[in-house]
Amino acid sequence: MSIQLGDTAPDFTADTTEGEISFHDWKKDSWAVLFSHPKDFTPVCTTELGYTAKLKDEFAKRNVKVIGLSCDSIEDHEKWAKDIEETQGQLPNFPMIGDADQKVANEYGMIHPNANDTMTVRSVFVVDANDKVRLMITYPASTGRNFDEIIRVIDSLQLTDGHKVATPVNWKQGDDVIIVPALSNDEAKEMFPDGWDEQKPYLRVVKQPS
Repeated sequence: MSIQLGDTAPDFTADTTEGEISFHDWKKDSWAVLFSHPKDFTPVCTTELGYTAKLKDEFAKRNVKVIGLSCDSIEDHEKWAKDIEETQGQLPNFPMIGDADQKVANEYGMIHPNANDTMTVRSVFVVDANDKVRLMITYPASTGRNFDEIIRVIDSLQLTDGHKVATPVNWKQGDDVIIVPALSNDEAKEMFPDGWDEQKPYLRVVKQPS
């Protein structure tokens, strides 16, 4: 199955370290980060899950729930959690899907046969409160992800959903933003009464809306 931006995220029922969940019911009106790791008891994944767990409060501020997946058993997830706590100083505090039959992994296209035909790649799906896929990132198994970047993108998505702006290169929370070209100057004056820096007619830089 090929998932594209704007698609409804496929629903599924799966066993997790926190019991059986139905994905859409579990996330309800929240955003969600669904991410796969290649295998339990592997070094890069250990660092990723520990760091993600430390970001719990940051995700909560943004109304985001996190759920992990690999093609391993729930029992392995639970045993591995102790290693994560020992080495990273934090137990996983989000559900991890046991996907030994690869059902969810295949539905989301997390297995790339030319890379490895049995393990998932490092897939990330950000799903909004309306169950729409808003971001997809795929890393090779050898490269750990930047979860600060995932939070940065969620900040951008949530900001631009609420205002007629886009975020420029390397934007981070609090930086200036760009008025979308579809908004005329007359319309922009109503929304941004303090004005903006018009560098080109299509490039109007403005303070980030609160």
